[in-house]
Formats: sequence, C-alpha cells, structure tokens
Amino acid sequence: MRLAGRMREIEPFLAVEVAERAAELERQGTDVVNLGYGEPDFEAPPVVREALEKALKDGRARYAHSLGILPLREAIADHYRATYGVAVAAEQILVTPGTSPAMLLLFGHLLDPGDEVVLSNPYYACYPNFIRYAEGVPVEVDTTEDDGFQYRPEAIAARLTPRCRAIMINSPANPTGMVLSADRMAAIARLAEAQGACVVSDEIYHGLTEGERDRSILELTDRAFVLNGFSKAFAMTGWRLGYVIAPRAHARALQTLFGNFFISTNEFVQWAGVAALREAADEPARFGRVFAERRRAMVAGLRAIGLGVGCEPRGAFYVLANARRFTQDSTRFAFEILEGCHVAVTPGAAFGSNAEGYLRFSYTASLERIEEGLRRLGAFLAGR
Repeated sequence: MRLAGRMREIEPFLAVEVAERAAELERQGTDVVNLGYGEPDFEAPPVVREALEKALKDGRARYAHSLGILPLREAIADHYRATYGVAVAAEQILVTPGTSPAMLLLFGHLLDPGDEVVLSNPYYACYPNFIRYAEGVPVEVDTTEDDGFQYRPEAIAARLTPRCRAIMINSPANPTGMVLSADRMAAIARLAEAQGACVVSDEIYHGLTEGERDRSILELTDRAFVLNGFSKAFAMTGWRLGYVIAPRAHARALQTLFGNFFISTNEFVQWAGVAALREAADEPARFGRVFAERRRAMVAGLRAIGLGVGCEPRGAFYVLANARRFTQDSTRFAFEILEGCHVAVTPGAAFGSNAEGYLRFSYTASLERIEEGLRRLGAFLAGR
C-alpha cells in the first residue's frame, strides 16, 4: 500500500525514540537517568488533582462544547488579562488536547501548498513536521551559539518572500532556552504585518522564567495566534490540555476543524485546568525557582565534564550543550550514551542543522538525579 507523499517528509521525533528505548531498558531492570524528556518530575498541584477527581465523580465525562467549556475559556482570558494586560474574548480561545493538535489544525488552517512559515534553526523538533504535513514549506533562519542563539528580526526579514504566511516564535525557546526581548518581538510583529502575514507564538514555557516577566505577542499585535497549555507550568504533561488563542476572524474556522476532527476535549481534564488557573496560579513561580537551582547545577556540571555551554539558557528547562569535540553525529552519540552509561539525552539533530553535534539536556529531574546522570556521563566521556 502506498503512503501519501506528505508522509515522506515527516521525520521521527528523536526525543520520543530515545525515551522509548530508555523505557525498554528500565523494563529490563536498568536504572536510567532521564535527562531527555521535557517533563517536570513534580505532580500536578493537589487542588488540580482534586478537581479532576471531583469532575469524574460528578459525571463530567461526556462531550463538551467544541471550543472548550466556558469556565476554562474565561479563566484563560482572565489569566492573559492579569498576566499580560491584554483583552482576549472567550470566543477567541479553542481548548485542545495539548498544543500539538492545536498546531496541526492551525497550520492546516493557514497554509495552502507551497506557503511558507519562517522559524528559527534550532527549532522545536516538531514544528517543521506540522508545517510539512499541511504541505507548507519551513523557511529557516539561522541562530548560533556564538550569537547567543538570538532570533534576529533583520535575519528574518532577509528570508521573507511573498509566500510567507506566518513567522513562528517560541520564547522561551526549546531547545535553547533563548528569550526574545519585547523590542525584537515588536519588530517581528511589524515584519509580519508588512508582509500580510501573522505571528504564531508558542508560549508553552511561560510562567517558569526566573527573574523576569514573560512577554506575550498579544501585548504587541493582534495579528497573532498564541499556543499555550498546562503541560509545563503546571506539570500536567500527560493530562493533554492546551489551547490556541486566535484572532476573532479565524476562531470560527478553527472551531469547525476541531469539531470535525476531535469533537471536543475531555471535559473532566478541562475542569482541572480551571482549578490550575483559579486556585494554583502561584505554583509555576514555585516550580520556576526549583528549575533555576537545577539549571545552575546542570550548566556547571556539563562544563565540568567537558561539554560546552557557550550561552546559558534564560527560560524553559533545557540546556543545549556543545558535544562537537566528541561527535558530529548526535543521534548515534545519544544512543551510545544511553546504552553505555544509561543516561537518556536528546540528540541535537532533532532540532535542526545548527544543533547537530549538540545534546539537549532537560533539568526537570531532581538535583540528585541530575548529579548522578552527570557523574555517569563524565565517566563515559573520560573513557572515550
């Protein structure tokens, strides 16, 4: 049987490939230190878990409104008003089972075959796949460690063509931890407007940045789609709860797509999201302080064992470490590390050509596990 041509463009998600091999080793009794997945090791806040249990006991397990339950959409709107000072109507919010379905719908909504989306390189591994699946073309803008992985508006401008439909931003960024300044975000918004395009802003790592306030693209333009959710800031990865905020003119079309393809998002999980925003709003800041301590330990430890960290991350919970003195094939090297010293890390190749020869380390594990992983990895590298 022949596959659709678009499937030839979809690459494996290497973070998942490594994690699944690590899980296989663990089933065999091997102790694996997982520094690969971007998954907080905390439980979701107690009030969130209690809200889920109550929703199930109350029978909140039937089809819900295709946009999402109104109390959650109102809570998201209130969150954006209180945190960023922007007015978002509940009708502009589509609640989805994680941000990945939101991206799948969004690029299908925006792109005709051959339309372009500009994104940085390195990038979150799945962005190009979502774009290609919609038969669009990812247009990459180089960012480098020497320049602090800065996503510069002037470099974006040089890559714009009449086929550009969107400029993608991710701040704080996966895998680099780069944070865009408000001035650069505003310049990118102006570029998009002049091009007749929009900005797609992935804000999933908001709320965890130490020492500064995250900025939403909606503070600077209304020609934007925002992707966000509960996985990172509330330690709810497996709960699969995200959302997209769309310009008013686009919300109904996205709702129509979602109603056709997904019907609705699990209602009982949505009530947990209400509790997260209404009753656990301080938890991300607490998580962020824990991640900051782990980040400092991770950066110092990586440098001590001979991996390069030329620019320290400012947000999210990743370090993109330079391993080019050891390898030019980060995928093979990541699997060698996993098999050789039982530490799971994500190969830089997953995140674009500028990340090849790098390894992404997640500091979502405890300090004790981070220290153990670095000890094992240091011994492994010393023996090469």
